[in-house]
Amino acid sequence: MQQLTGIHHVTAITSSAEKIYEFFNEILGMRLVKKTVNQDDIETYHLFFADDAGNAGTDMTFFDFKGASKGKHGTNEIARTSFRVPDDKAVSYFLDRFEQFNVKHEGIQEMFGKKILPFEDFDGQLYQIISDEHDSGVAPGTPWKNGPVPEAYGIYGLGPVFINVSQFTAFKAAFEKVYLFKETASEGKYHLFETGKGGNGASVIIVDDVESRSAYQGYGTIHHVAFRVPDEAALNEWVERLQQFNLPNSGYIDRYFFKSLYARLSMPILFEIATDGPGFMGDEPYETLGEKLSLPPFLESKREEIEAQVRHIDTVRSH
Repeated sequence: MQQLTGIHHVTAITSSAEKIYEFFNEILGMRLVKKTVNQDDIETYHLFFADDAGNAGTDMTFFDFKGASKGKHGTNEIARTSFRVPDDKAVSYFLDRFEQFNVKHEGIQEMFGKKILPFEDFDGQLYQIISDEHDSGVAPGTPWKNGPVPEAYGIYGLGPVFINVSQFTAFKAAFEKVYLFKETASEGKYHLFETGKGGNGASVIIVDDVESRSAYQGYGTIHHVAFRVPDEAALNEWVERLQQFNLPNSGYIDRYFFKSLYARLSMPILFEIATDGPGFMGDEPYETLGEKLSLPPFLESKREEIEAQVRHIDTVRSH
């Protein structure tokens, strides 16, 4: 059985598509590579922020569900997303940048031998910058070439995703058995798990949290995390694997930009497995990625209806 190769993407919920666009583009310097809608709820935007070309393993995506209430952080949630930067100097660069833009942060720290900078956005969504200076394993993507952050310091991939659980021993056993991650280090209540080639781009940090109340999903929290597989053949193997474990799952789903499989190993934590391709440049050229409302072919016939329901957001940057 081929192991999962890393983190594919993280999807979260925001209170404002406009404000999250400004936060990711103007402050974090991550490129909007796709402006589309939630394929299961076409009144909801789905925005994809990634590296220069939207490579797998680099994208953080957002839903802006209408009427969503504010979420609450706690145990039993996917709690925090990490963003990879080339080295420790880049972490320091972002510290200065966050001070400039009044971004709430916790200062530079160290975890598992890596420099990190925890911070949050206007919704209280939790993130951290993580240095690749001492990293080996899954290769990163490419920083946004025409973004506001210098390429030498730019975000170019996803790092470890934090998952808080109230029953660590049971979750660890199931996570390792079903998804084939392996624990490689621990620091107190933080447990590092890796898959494939390992490193920042293929890691999950499971937090043994028996003290916090259960989290509540809403804006400011993460909806799901997706793990990578190279192609459809590998994805179909994982469909069969989950069925062998009698784990309720979605089966194969064509998301057009990639193919997917969803399952909940433990309520309410949702995992997706997604293919690396076809990617985001099938319907838009590199120069204008994310500038128009992009719809997969199976929703194109509803374009007029969709455009009448989702408000216009100006994301044109090419001029």
